[in-house]
Amino acid sequence: MALAPAPQIRAQDTAVIDNAPSSAPASTLRGADLVSALRRGGYVVYFRHTATDFSKNDSGMQDYGDCQNQRPLSEQGRRDAMEIGRQIRTLRLARGDVLASPLCRTMEHARLMLQDVTPRPEVRESQGGDHAGLKRLLASPVPQARNRWIVGHGNPFRAVAGPPHLAEGEAAVIEPGITRWTVVARIQVDDWRALAAATPN
Repeated sequence: MALAPAPQIRAQDTAVIDNAPSSAPASTLRGADLVSALRRGGYVVYFRHTATDFSKNDSGMQDYGDCQNQRPLSEQGRRDAMEIGRQIRTLRLARGDVLASPLCRTMEHARLMLQDVTPRPEVRESQGGDHAGLKRLLASPVPQARNRWIVGHGNPFRAVAGPPHLAEGEAAVIEPGITRWTVVARIQVDDWRALAAATPN
């Protein structure tokens, strides 16, 4: 049976990070090769949360648990997070730690996608403009047969990885390396179904 075309997954031009972007070219994984890699494990998958309701913002929030005064996921965002989780299970990708920024929209995305989630403030927070905690989460090795799943925000990731900015619901697949890490694929929301179609059972 012929396989469906591989999804158009974008790799970063400046993908190797060692405290600052490097000009080293990215290695890329696509289609069935990407699925095989994520089944083996050893990767970090960083999501920007799925679609949100931009009629609201975070300006009035008192703390991370104050969901009424934060920008929430939209209904489309909730559907997308659940569908991504369904495709992760269908593709039999390696599970592992599920971490999220403590904001309500990122925690909700993570729960809808993979249920159990641990809030990690360093996914969002910086000290003096440096996202050292996020860099450690992206660079720390991940055991084989496990992946580290992180749901965060676009701006912190752009601050440590450079452009292009992650779209809502887009994921960067990262090969960690203690102090260096490499983006090997970027997966848009609609790419998950294409990955399933391109992968033999």
